Amino acid sequence: MFSLQRLLGKEDKFFDLLEASAEEARSSAQGLIKLVKQPDQMKSLDELIGPRRREKQINTQISEALCTTFVTALEREDIEALSNALYKIPKTVEKIGERIHLAPHYLKGIELTKQATMLEQATGTLVLMLRELRRGVNLEQIRAHNAELQRIEGEADKLVLDLLRDLYSGGHDPIRVVFLKDLFELLEKVTDRCRDAGNVIGHIVLKNA
Repeated sequence: MFSLQRLLGKEDKFFDLLEASAEEARSSAQGLIKLVKQPDQMKSLDELIGPRRREKQINTQISEALCTTFVTALEREDIEALSNALYKIPKTVEKIGERIHLAPHYLKGIELTKQATMLEQATGTLVLMLRELRRGVNLEQIRAHNAELQRIEGEADKLVLDLLRDLYSGGHDPIRVVFLKDLFELLEKVTDRCRDAGNVIGHIVLKNA
């Protein structure tokens, strides 16, 4: 068992910032759920833009703190890698929202709520992992959470493949095919981002166990 507090000394701000970053990732996933449920009724993307902007501010604060704080056992590169991995989640979600907002009529008959819900589950798992890091956890606990992220990512990939299989059946308008293919690939990418963030946490824990 190890404690990230021990690794970072008495500086709790890294815990606060990283947890806040994961919370913004989850907030963006929750905003995406609302969007895919009623894509043609969303007047703005504020619920997706806000988390991404706040995430960027947190990322900047972490970079600045790394320049002014003496970090001993935990490498600066690990904190920076985790911060960057978390930032990519709401950034990718915002891209998904932008695509939907451009042409919501192309989503008619396409159900994406399950994918968005799985993304919320993945980001929620990241929040739990970071909260447990503050308390100090053992390697097996982190492995269990990381395995859950891998499971979610695998299920999300299967859902995207099913959507692509139908898309390539030949019964869709070519412009709609291009639009949906781009959207499906972004959905796949954002769950990969969650998996990547979980892998960074697992790497940190393994290296310092």
